[in-house]
Amino acid sequence: MTLFERIASRQIPANIVYEDDLVLAFRDIHAQAPTHVLLVPKRAIPRVNEAVETDRELLGHLLLKAAEVARNLGLGDTGYRLVINNGRDGGESVPHLHCHILGGRPLGWPPG
Repeated sequence: MTLFERIASRQIPANIVYEDDLVLAFRDIHAQAPTHVLLVPKRAIPRVNEAVETDRELLGHLLLKAAEVARNLGLGDTGYRLVINNGRDGGESVPHLHCHILGGRPLGWPPG
């Protein structure tokens, strides 16, 4: 069971900001911006590289909910960044697909 599955099942506490039947959003304990929320599907997909055609609806839901959560957090007007890391070299630290929602300050490019 992944760390995020344990959070979704309430085995590990988290500061949850959104939840529905398919996804869960909670504040990142290692925030990289004033607002840093992780949005995870409750059904574990290890990484986007391993997603399959039957994941299409869940992946679409994930992106639409990321925008909704960002708006609810007050980031809709000023802007925000969505990040999905894939694999070790991509910065993935938990093998459970998730989207970082970062905002609350100007974010430069390329990232640090």
